[in-house]
Amino acid sequence: MEDAFINTPPTVAPAADLSALLISLLKSVLYRDGDERLWAALLNLQARVRDYVAVLNLELVLDEAEGYAFLKSRPEPADDDPSPRLPRLVARRPLSFPVSLLLALLRRKLAEFDASGSDTRLVLGRDDIVELVRVFLPDGTNEAKLIDQIEGTINKVVELGFLHKLKPTAGAAGGVASYEVRRILKAFVDAQWLSEFDARLGVYQTQLSGVATKDSDFQISQ
Repeated sequence: MEDAFINTPPTVAPAADLSALLISLLKSVLYRDGDERLWAALLNLQARVRDYVAVLNLELVLDEAEGYAFLKSRPEPADDDPSPRLPRLVARRPLSFPVSLLLALLRRKLAEFDASGSDTRLVLGRDDIVELVRVFLPDGTNEAKLIDQIEGTINKVVELGFLHKLKPTAGAAGGVASYEVRRILKAFVDAQWLSEFDARLGVYQTQLSGVATKDSDFQISQ
């Protein structure tokens, strides 16, 4: 009797997985719920990923509990460290005050949400976000202009990857957009930064009242 052959799908070679991982991470954040197969490969190959990106002066930030991973530049050497100063592959840039304010408000909202222990996904409607920001704007602001300005800020935060615009659900009234606050925000707005939140909000409120117009000192790798 001849041997029977069973057709099985070919397995992906580790080298192909490593290439896919590196390309994905160099382009953007990798989320567990975005690509479970690639996430599993990252957990298996993370040591090789770390070794590879170290050559580019980058390090892997991997949060298994929250389900995200990204690359960031390694810390600069200390002043008394003779190590060479390498150019940054991942640039840093200051954020505008409206964007910085919204990130701070979303980070505080996420902390309150986590403390309630009600769910793992924080979803806010556009109107919810408008109300978060409204109290820091000068009285008498034109409503239509206000919403346009905040929507512009929301779109920028979506581009930065801290908000994810959700598809409208069936039967949703008015077509008002909803957004998921991505948990990666916790990696950029840390506990120390959040502890200075009240003082920073005073600065933001002054800025938004028109006393000053320069960018925030809050920076982000991008």
